[in-house]
Amino acid sequence: MQEKKKMHLKKYYFHPITMIVLASFGIMILSCIMSALGLGATYNTVNNATGELEPHLVTVTNLLSFNSLKILLSNATRNFVAFSPLSMLLMSLIGISIAEATGFVDALIKRKIKKLNKYQLTFLILFIGTISSLISNVGYAILIPLAAVIYEINGRNPILGIATAFCGVAFSSAVSIFVGYTEVNLIPYTTAAAYLIDTNTHISLTSNLIFIIVSSIIIPLIGTFLIEKIIVNRLPKYHFHDRSTGLTLKTSELLLKDIEEAEQNKIVRERNEKRGLKYARIALIIELLIFIYMLIPNLPGSGLLLDTEEQLYVNQLFGKNSYFHLSFTFLASIVMIIVSLFYGLGAKSIKNDKDLIEKTSLRFKDIGMLIVLMFAFSEFIAVWKLSNLGLFVTALLSNLLSILKFQSIPLIVITLIVISLAGIFTTSISTKWQIFAPIVVPAFMSANISPAFAQVVMRAADSMTKGVTPFLSFFVIYIGYLNLFNENKSRPFTINNSIRLIHPYFLIISLVWILLIISFYITGLPIGPGVSPTI
Repeated sequence: MQEKKKMHLKKYYFHPITMIVLASFGIMILSCIMSALGLGATYNTVNNATGELEPHLVTVTNLLSFNSLKILLSNATRNFVAFSPLSMLLMSLIGISIAEATGFVDALIKRKIKKLNKYQLTFLILFIGTISSLISNVGYAILIPLAAVIYEINGRNPILGIATAFCGVAFSSAVSIFVGYTEVNLIPYTTAAAYLIDTNTHISLTSNLIFIIVSSIIIPLIGTFLIEKIIVNRLPKYHFHDRSTGLTLKTSELLLKDIEEAEQNKIVRERNEKRGLKYARIALIIELLIFIYMLIPNLPGSGLLLDTEEQLYVNQLFGKNSYFHLSFTFLASIVMIIVSLFYGLGAKSIKNDKDLIEKTSLRFKDIGMLIVLMFAFSEFIAVWKLSNLGLFVTALLSNLLSILKFQSIPLIVITLIVISLAGIFTTSISTKWQIFAPIVVPAFMSANISPAFAQVVMRAADSMTKGVTPFLSFFVIYIGYLNLFNENKSRPFTINNSIRLIHPYFLIISLVWILLIISFYITGLPIGPGVSPTI
């Protein structure tokens, strides 16, 4: 009997750029079909002038129409140039690459971060990612590339660092250790919605402070366990390379010809590193003092980074037109550059300007794919926003929530789930809350639940699904960096398997968010100074 030969078909993996382009065309076709069907949905917002509900009709835009195609074609370049993840990432990479070129990153990691065990390092990255939401989306642009470098130098898989940083920023996107950007965006809508029931309601800036501080500690703690026990086992094997020679560590070690000479060089290098770090500390202290002075109002020459047209200091600092908020990535890069240059002068690692610029450019030599990916993604996001599909689904979900009649814990859980589902399609926390607040806040107040607690629920719901939606603009940095460090180019990280990598983290942390919310409600623990979950 002849053995039957089995034919094994090789599975083909599309590159994420190809998938994003195909997805863009898919959205255009879907918008055409839904527009032809005349589908639409209404939602209500609170009119700030009258204090009354104002209905809005949202319809799906046909992206295959003549006018829509004109808009997409004429704005393609503008969409790419104005794509905030692109500019923020490039700015942060300039600072990081100069820090690497001078040897500052290597020295800092070797002397400080390498002393941390793997659990401490993971918690640190998750915690920094969590508190980065104090200033909008800067964590994606700064922490993801920095975590990849830290893990690589620290002898750990840089893909793990990328995933850890992304989880830290995305799944804790609406909490921090202090009031900031989120309060500025949420409180006006919470207050306006509360006025529909009681015009004497006051939502203070610190109304959620205790909850966000507790969350900022608990989520990274549990996340550390998830990363180290689950996510690390889902990663592909990574072969470490010597970044100066391109050889594997084992091979490069064989190039050491003279052990004694190497020891002497090590002593000199360590002495120089100590001096360089001393210079860097001095530069950092001076810079921080200057920046702090720029944030203090009403002093001679101070307040340079504040929006002085705003009345409240928190709005001056974190408002939409705040110079501090808008320029934070640039400021962080400037700090990194100056500190690194001072380190290089102290450590004598800078030969001349040409050598520094040549070394700095090395970090950019492999990001060509990332630039193309960002172009495709910028158009994908533009297509999605122009179609109104995200807003349409969010409006439908808000209508669903308005007809569901629950009380107490069921009301809280259903609200969490519905808003988190809406977060997959509409990633802006302010847009979601503008739509949901007129429904959620009055419903909560009627159930004897405080408006401030409704805002807490919004925070948790926004954080639950932020890391699993491809419609998040900054998702492109996550998927781009996964592919930069992916050694198996025949099997790239697609949108699907990028999400699958962190899927267990998403599921368990979502459950943790729900349990946190319910725990505060049942126990009656204050969510802010003098603010309880109930009225």
